[in-house]
Amino acid sequence: MNAGGASLSQHEHHDVVDLFVIGGGINGCGIARDAVGRGLSVELAEMNDLASATSSASTKLFHGGLRYLEYWEIRLVREALIERETLLRAMPHISWPMRFVLPYHRDMRFEGDTPTSKLLNVVMPWMKGRRPAWLIRLGLFMYDNLGGRKILKGTTSLDLRGTPEGAPLQDRFEKAYEYSDCWIEDSRLVVLNARDAQARGARINVQTKVASAEQKKGIWHVTLAPQGDGETRVVRARMLVNAGGPWVEDVIRNTVRINSTEGVRLVRGSHIVVPKLYDHDKCYFFQGEDGRIIFTIPYETDFTLIGTTDAEHTDVGTKPVCTPEEQSYLANFASSYFKKPVTTDDIIWTYSGVRPLYDDGATSATAATRDYVLKVNETAGAPMLNVFGGKITTYRRLAETALEKITPYFPEITGPWTAGVPLPGGDFPVDGVADLTARLAARYPFLTPAWATRLVKAYGTDAFEVLGDAALEADLGQNFGAKLTAQEVLWLIKNEFARKATDVVWRRSKLGLRMTAQEIEKLDVWMAQNAPQTTSETQQSLRKGRG
Repeated sequence: MNAGGASLSQHEHHDVVDLFVIGGGINGCGIARDAVGRGLSVELAEMNDLASATSSASTKLFHGGLRYLEYWEIRLVREALIERETLLRAMPHISWPMRFVLPYHRDMRFEGDTPTSKLLNVVMPWMKGRRPAWLIRLGLFMYDNLGGRKILKGTTSLDLRGTPEGAPLQDRFEKAYEYSDCWIEDSRLVVLNARDAQARGARINVQTKVASAEQKKGIWHVTLAPQGDGETRVVRARMLVNAGGPWVEDVIRNTVRINSTEGVRLVRGSHIVVPKLYDHDKCYFFQGEDGRIIFTIPYETDFTLIGTTDAEHTDVGTKPVCTPEEQSYLANFASSYFKKPVTTDDIIWTYSGVRPLYDDGATSATAATRDYVLKVNETAGAPMLNVFGGKITTYRRLAETALEKITPYFPEITGPWTAGVPLPGGDFPVDGVADLTARLAARYPFLTPAWATRLVKAYGTDAFEVLGDAALEADLGQNFGAKLTAQEVLWLIKNEFARKATDVVWRRSKLGLRMTAQEIEKLDVWMAQNAPQTTSETQQSLRKGRG
């Protein structure tokens, strides 16, 4: 129905798309994929690269959000816990189970303004804000049982004395709890959703800014301005989806130019990467005496990822960076647990993103809700769905909820379908990574074990397509560093919307950790010279790369 209450007929305007999605993060790409799979015509525009903002700057976990239980966000936690295993089955190449060790010490405290801390300060004032062990165990019991686990292991108690898990920790930590969550390659998740949406008929535009959107006779006229030399064009659409992430409020006020009382609270989350701090493959969940928590996570084989912070970010136009204060905070926080201190001199790389949380009036960044809010606005004369908040674990359910809001305008569309449907490359068993890696290595004997593993954990079954008919490493063309070859880069340009070196080495992969600045610059020049548009140009560029 439009503002007058009628459905938006797909037969009145044959050159009009049903949905135009603004934003190429996980929410925008997830909604585009779900919508096109239900029979709607869909176009999406992203002003930079896919996942170039918040969606590539997460802690890279599919998790229920253990600490959200202290805010009584039961619905959000339950939904996220159920989603972990649904998503794990659909993308076993980019997501896998991980065990988290939560050391316990009596001095661990609540974040000051949680509902749970306020309640316990009344009924147990002698605790003086400390988290009692029984409360942590109760939270983990709920965590194990709210989502109906079938794949992931449940919580166990752990004696840290004389164990690999306890070895890197200070001796004062003798007891811990161990529970399950999942790793996710966040930026690849976004790209694979976009790939699948395109394969089902959606049009995906990267490096393309939505300059304006105005309603004329119940139809949106969306002006697109590609970066570089591309020509401006206008797309007509029956409905807009504003999945602008940190820019969602800017889109409402400055792109579409409508009044709205809805807004977002920008919260910066920063991470640091240091050389590997311990030898086992488990993560740590550390609780601070200030009430906050951080994770330390094995990362890209040779590194440890530490994060995250929660800091107010006032200007969406200011690129988020991990400040010196945040770097020191994370290093000092980790050092309060590890025997060997972590210093800022150890930091190899940092990244930071802005979470666009729904502005619910919370007193602190940490307390702001992580739940999503979806609002349809018809004041402009045509419908626009605005997406506020959300977390990467619930992106698929957010998309389904968005389609529930969209369905009244397109009553002929079909129902939910994405649960259990693999993303590209994910059509193999959850426990099948080792077998797939062995098959890839047997088919391409020139691959080193680390190279084969990287390809499988990036592309899954599509790794065979990436390598094609290569019989020797030389058949893959130029090696730009870290076994990144011309053939792989051309495949990313053709199939995964990569346009620049940073797209390849920081979002389609994390090879930027292993390549020099000179190698990355050389790749950027090569991509600018060899960006193919057609299959014939792909083959021509590959031959040039082999030369």
